[in-house]
Amino acid sequence: MPATDTTPATPTRDAAATAARDRTVIGLLIGSVFVVILNETLMGVAIPVLIESLGITASLAQWLTTAFMLTLAVIIPITGFLLQRFTTRSMYLVAMSLFTAGTILGATAPGFEALLIARIVQASGTAIIFPMLFTTVFALVAPERRGRVVGNISTVIAVAPAIGPSLSGLILSFADWRWLFITMLPIAVAALVIGAVRMVNVGELRPSRLDVLSVLLSIPGFGGLVFGLAEFGEAGRQPTEQAASTTTTAGIALAIGLVSLALFVWRQLVLQRTDGALLDLRTFAERQFAISIAIVTVASMALFGAIILIPLFVQDVIGASALVSGLIILPGALLQGLLAPWIGRRYDAVGPMSLVVPGSILLAGSLWGMALFTAATPLWLIAVVNVGLSLGLALLFTPLLTNGLSALSPQLNSHGSAIVGTIQQVAGAAGIALFISVAAAFGGGGAEVASVTAEGVRAAFTVGAIIATFTIPAVFFVRRTPVPAGGPGGHGGHDGAATPSDPPATAD
Repeated sequence: MPATDTTPATPTRDAAATAARDRTVIGLLIGSVFVVILNETLMGVAIPVLIESLGITASLAQWLTTAFMLTLAVIIPITGFLLQRFTTRSMYLVAMSLFTAGTILGATAPGFEALLIARIVQASGTAIIFPMLFTTVFALVAPERRGRVVGNISTVIAVAPAIGPSLSGLILSFADWRWLFITMLPIAVAALVIGAVRMVNVGELRPSRLDVLSVLLSIPGFGGLVFGLAEFGEAGRQPTEQAASTTTTAGIALAIGLVSLALFVWRQLVLQRTDGALLDLRTFAERQFAISIAIVTVASMALFGAIILIPLFVQDVIGASALVSGLIILPGALLQGLLAPWIGRRYDAVGPMSLVVPGSILLAGSLWGMALFTAATPLWLIAVVNVGLSLGLALLFTPLLTNGLSALSPQLNSHGSAIVGTIQQVAGAAGIALFISVAAAFGGGGAEVASVTAEGVRAAFTVGAIIATFTIPAVFFVRRTPVPAGGPGGHGGHDGAATPSDPPATAD
């Protein structure tokens, strides 16, 4: 009679099972982030179609994008509290349920009002998923392997926005705008169902009380800041008479945002003395986090400014089609996505310096190159310079985000992730506003028609290049962060969470 294996489970078997579980959790979150970012970029191309189909004005249609950005700006700062107060599984299910519900509402929307609500509901889910991914990764993945996992995340962040406009254009060439939502729906439902079955809880819960005053200050603070910056950017694309009114609105919103944000910061400084802050600003006391966030802010401004201005330059000055302008951006974004995993592995092996120094030089150099664009610049050269910009961004984002977030203690992990998400939203809006406003101011357009000119584009990229040049000395202050207290995974487990004895999780 053959012998029966009655050997109990060994630590090695338990470790292998834990590692497999962690890979599933991280992979599911990365897939979900890809879906929500792809969805976020679908709507821009559809604006002209929606104006005609719904019989609305361009200003009204633009709210489908503005409302999405505002929702992200308002909710993301609150996620630091939410991710400490509620379990990973419950937050994931809430996020993907909101995203799925918004997608269903968008697919069945009878008119503009319902469509606007759909976008807000979608954005509510998106705002939770993004910081949740970084918080989970830094809770599960050992410091020596975080670079490659963040590299995989950077691939998603780079590739999804590049695919979004092309996919949107393809769908709209065969079907009406509702199919933008219908196409996303099966993927959203699949992510929700798989998450309900496979998602587990990671990290430690820290029950705390929600400070209502902080929430009330954060809404006009971050919301006013993003809305004001977005309106400044919109004013740069409007005829002079209309732009004056938009600029006034933007100035009022920005003033309200800055005052509210100052009060919000004061409130957090008071509350963090008793660990009760909605968004704990002690993260900035960590030198490497503060340096990394400062450089990422500048890089994000350059990214969003270039993404919006290059297509406008190619269409309005060179005279190429919208399809061609999109294709010029695509190679750089795809290269950035393809290189991100290698850059992450390189960071794990040798640290940040060999990456961020050439990255900052490429970023500034590419913007200085764009400052030389003229109406006679060939399209291939524009594409090449944009590839240089994308490569510089790739060399900066992965090592800086990994290094900065690794510097934080486990208690500040979720707050750091929320700050990263918030900064990217604000920096993106600021970059668009800066580049478009400068291009309009130096463009010499007439009062009747707002247009992008070669002179305006050169001025905008010159300003961007000057700002980006300051990142070159800044990156020499970046130092590889040591392993934080609390073990290699960042902190202990909660209901199936990783513990310091667990092996490194991977998402390769």
